[in-house]
Amino acid sequence: MTGDDKHSRPRPVRMPDAMWDAYGRVCERLGTDRAGRTLDHIRADIRAHGDEQDLADLERAERELAERRSRKGGRPPKGAAR
Repeated sequence: MTGDDKHSRPRPVRMPDAMWDAYGRVCERLGTDRAGRTLDHIRADIRAHGDEQDLADLERAERELAERRSRKGGRPPKGAAR
């Protein structure tokens, strides 16, 4: 991300509707959502297969997420009233 870009961008993923729906139900049963579960998988892949640059980028991204969440008061608990 550039210095002017202070938000994460949507990343389109193409898949059949039935797969998307099934994944949503699985994530719900696991107490998470598609985005959280996908980010966890991406983190695990980077940690398992990444080189030094990949790991450094992951660390930078994690700091960015933590900083952004601290400005917003953190991520609300799942199911909390908005």
